[in-house]
Amino acid sequence: MEGQIGWFRRNHLVPVPSVNSVDELNAMVDEWDTGDDARRIGARARTVGEHFEAERPLLKPLPEEDFETGLWFTPRVDRYSLITVRTNRYSVPVRLIGRQLRVLLHASMLVVYDSRVEVARHERIAGKAQTHMDLDHYLEGLMRKPGALAGATALEQARLAGKFTAAHDAWWAAARKAHGDRDGTRALIEVLLLHRHMPHHQVVAGLEVALSVGALTADAVALEARKIADATPPPPPPVDLDTVDAEPTIVSSLTTRRLMQLPPDLRPLPSVAIYDQLLRHPHPPREETSS
Repeated sequence: MEGQIGWFRRNHLVPVPSVNSVDELNAMVDEWDTGDDARRIGARARTVGEHFEAERPLLKPLPEEDFETGLWFTPRVDRYSLITVRTNRYSVPVRLIGRQLRVLLHASMLVVYDSRVEVARHERIAGKAQTHMDLDHYLEGLMRKPGALAGATALEQARLAGKFTAAHDAWWAAARKAHGDRDGTRALIEVLLLHRHMPHHQVVAGLEVALSVGALTADAVALEARKIADATPPPPPPVDLDTVDAEPTIVSSLTTRRLMQLPPDLRPLPSVAIYDQLLRHPHPPREETSS
């Protein structure tokens, strides 16, 4: 087994693949692992996948409950809205400054909880004494002090991560020119708040359209982004490869299924003509009684 692990490493991980995130690397490894099922080791008659299927009945079933592999920490949020975990610092929403939070540290992910509510999630930093800031965590504070946005470390990290795009910068520059530095920056912060409720690419597209027509308000960007969202067709449903060649299944209601199990009803349809005779004998008018 360890020899095959070495084969996998030498054939897929040498040289080290260039990826943007651990999730992307995991997806690549899953794809390689699936393709490896068709490989034969040496001159063996069976493939790797066939050997595993022969071994599968002998394996113990997986436990029903998930086994938590992460480590828990309880750091306190400092005045910069940062928590320290294993020498590295991570941002949390500014409303939590001074609070003690719970942090679950995994091999590649860090999840922050306030009581039982998840408030932040970061990719784990591999080095030491480094800081990762999420610009979204500081927006409420920047709304009160918009002048601090231009030199913020969180803004620089957002640019490097591709979250703060050239469209954001161009719209921001136009908004500051039209409304002044303070009001133009506040308008940009309102646009950044849209990312909490709308996909990133739709907000960026709304910025580009709004900039092209000179609409320099957050409401205009939101309107254009919603127009783009309404014009975008929904993604197709996922295809189950196990049922591609299967015959289509007819879905019927529960009432229809019950009626299909009953014998055919050969009785004639009922008639209400007999009740027409009531129309020939109207009721006499009621006599009014004096009180």
